[in-house]
Amino acid sequence: MQQAIPYRTSLPAGLSPSPSDDDVVVRMVSEKAVIIIGRRGCCMCHVVKRLLQGLGVNPPVYELHDDHEANKVAGELSKKLFADFDGGEVQFPAVFVGGKLLGGLERVMATHISGDLVPILKDAGALWL
Repeated sequence: MQQAIPYRTSLPAGLSPSPSDDDVVVRMVSEKAVIIIGRRGCCMCHVVKRLLQGLGVNPPVYELHDDHEANKVAGELSKKLFADFDGGEVQFPAVFVGGKLLGGLERVMATHISGDLVPILKDAGALWL
């Protein structure tokens, strides 16, 4: 059974992005079945988290405290996720499922309404229903 990870107000110790460790955020995303990365105080992060909790998933939320940190993380994720595409950009909140970018609030809601979200969460190991 997956251990519940408490809500975080910042990146955990040792996992804050730094120029010396370009893969920190990518590693963090790949270690969790579901993770939300967003700006501090973002209401859309709260909505996504509540939707996932309603489905039985307790995703960690990593909040970025300022624009500099958000730009740095977005750039790092874009570089890793969209290496083969021109102009790809990560926007927050960013919901990752199974190490892959699912999208933001709009995409998560659309996937839920279409009935595809629960199977995606099951495939990622976030749900065992």
